[in-house]
Amino acid sequence: MFLILSGLALCAGFLLDLMVGDPRGWPHVVRGIGALIAWLERRIYPYKNKYRAGAALACIVALTCIAVPTALLFSAYLASPWLYFALEALLCWQLLATRSLAVESGRVRRALKDGDLHEARKVVSGIVGRDVDQLDEGGVTRATVETVAENASDGVVAPLFYLMIGGAPLGFLYKAINTMDSMIAYKNERYFDFGRFAARLDDAFNFVPSRLCALLMIASSSILRMDAAGALRVWRRDRRKHASPNSAQTESVVAGALGIQLAGDAWYAGVKHAKPFIGDDTRAASCEDIRRTNKLLYVTAALMLLLAAIMRGVACVVL
Repeated sequence: MFLILSGLALCAGFLLDLMVGDPRGWPHVVRGIGALIAWLERRIYPYKNKYRAGAALACIVALTCIAVPTALLFSAYLASPWLYFALEALLCWQLLATRSLAVESGRVRRALKDGDLHEARKVVSGIVGRDVDQLDEGGVTRATVETVAENASDGVVAPLFYLMIGGAPLGFLYKAINTMDSMIAYKNERYFDFGRFAARLDDAFNFVPSRLCALLMIASSSILRMDAAGALRVWRRDRRKHASPNSAQTESVVAGALGIQLAGDAWYAGVKHAKPFIGDDTRAASCEDIRRTNKLLYVTAALMLLLAAIMRGVACVVL
């Protein structure tokens, strides 16, 4: 009964994400995790050994984010199995970002279609970490495609992967690690040592999901009649062309499926970072590539949900 309800809750959470997304102004668990990280950073950062301080913060956040949902779900199940189902469905919904990612990238596409480059830069600045003031239309498009490709793993496939294995508690653990990586894992003077442990945790937890996402995206490109052969070829060639061991996995697939070139040098806080190109420069990127990437996102998410449902079904039969 428990496994069945947990599997149904995962599916319900996925559907809630597709229908509702992340409404502006609504409370969100990721913002709560971010507030916890910021609160702990203010108290732990002053310690002399920055690496140990950062490791302590990461362990506290990770343990908190797996213990709290476990306690809540256990209490809910004792009260009523259906209360447990409703709570886990809500928690699963909050861990996924399929619709919100498609909506925000779609806003960039509409601004570019309307010829409003200023608005497109403004919107894309909310979903990428790089400097966008000097980006032309092609640069804005490529930045948007890259963030959708990367977050297809971080915001959809990876959470579903951990929800499949361990339900909302393990999903929350993953989201906590991913949020720490986005907040304290920068390679600058303040965070180089302090965020190193969190960065390594994030690399480890994304190792399998990023590669699984890449394979699912290749399958999705075939379903959508994009260049699946190109996606596979560029993935095999360029999947290691990134400082992160995981980020180029999905970017290379999308570059190959669309037949465009991604990555290359980028500016962060006024500093130029040299990066290799991913994909082949066969044509210029256009705003319609954002729409195509979002199609890949949705089909990949559906395939991952199908895989999760199958694996949960097998677990119910075996266990």
